[in-house]
Amino acid sequence: MKIGDGLIRRFVKNYQDTEDPGVRTAYGTLAGVTDILCNLLLFAVKFVVGLLMASTAVTADAFNNLSDSFSSVVSLIGVRMAARPADQEHPFGHGRIEYAASFVVAAVILSVGIEFFRTSAERVLHPQPLTFRTVAFVFLLLSVLVKLWMYFFNRNIGQRTGNSLMAATAADAIFDVLTTAVTIVSIIIYEAAGINIDGISGLIVSVVVIGAGLGIGRDTLNLLIGVPADQELRDKISDMVAGVPGVISVHDLVIHNYGPGRYMATIHAEVSRRMTLDEAHAIADKAEKMVQSSLNVELVVHIDPVDIHSQLVKDIRENVSRILEEIDPELSFHDLHVRREKKETNITFDLAVPYAYSADRENEVAHQIMDRLRDVDPGWRCVITIDRGMLREGNIGS
Repeated sequence: MKIGDGLIRRFVKNYQDTEDPGVRTAYGTLAGVTDILCNLLLFAVKFVVGLLMASTAVTADAFNNLSDSFSSVVSLIGVRMAARPADQEHPFGHGRIEYAASFVVAAVILSVGIEFFRTSAERVLHPQPLTFRTVAFVFLLLSVLVKLWMYFFNRNIGQRTGNSLMAATAADAIFDVLTTAVTIVSIIIYEAAGINIDGISGLIVSVVVIGAGLGIGRDTLNLLIGVPADQELRDKISDMVAGVPGVISVHDLVIHNYGPGRYMATIHAEVSRRMTLDEAHAIADKAEKMVQSSLNVELVVHIDPVDIHSQLVKDIRENVSRILEEIDPELSFHDLHVRREKKETNITFDLAVPYAYSADRENEVAHQIMDRLRDVDPGWRCVITIDRGMLREGNIGS
């Protein structure tokens, strides 16, 4: 049993169904409210302790917790707003509000860190004596335990739901553990040796806070820009569509994220060209409904008719596969079509290349493939479309 499981079972209905947007919202609400209460408690305790001990580092740590409380409020509002259904102005829902909220959280954390860096720098230049109080020291130790609990609690929710905001909150909590530990060490050193490193400790606290703000901002910006979908989700969608009777193979899976647990996707499914339009439509419809009901992903299936009966097509596929393997095993192809004419055989296919390929390398490889196919049969003529994920370059003809 992990930390927080009792709260989850008590306050999150159907807590095991983490793919359900309503359940994910309940998780986010529970985490937000819990974090707000814990951080406000820690702020009050540390602020009083900082005043009693005249410690800049402790006061900085207290206001770090206050910023965490504000951040938790923003996160809670973001989670609730992100749960709003789609409307005319936002046909894909409001899920990305959660990412925007994370960006606000990052800005708040960063501003607090910068302010206390300035304050701590002044204390380094003009140090003031610390006042050691046993009760205050004990409260600092207790705050470490509270933050450790918050770390494991948010990490548990983040692992259950795949929520990046919860993962960031967990990381922020463990940073707080480290910064408070630094403060405790500075107090011990002052009491034992009379050396005042309070200002330096404050600088360490502020640098960690600034780092946390930059890290959360970077991660959130990546989500807003667009990052690849989780490989497990990609594999599930591909395997599910490929498993539909009549589907030969799948490719060109593109997944769009509109907030945690909110996905739209497109995929190409190859079927026999001898299949009727009604049969092909039935396959696409079955695959779309299956993915929707099982994975809660809005899927659109594009049907690609391919010739699987012609011996010529089989020979060409085998030769293309062999050539790609010899040039670069990371290369692959799809959408191969063959059209016979009087003196030539026209071959078209998409060539999937690694993202690391430059434009010159793409052209070089494409022409290598064309030349080697002509070596097999001088009558074969190729048109190759370079495919880099969602990106499609122009046709390269021979």
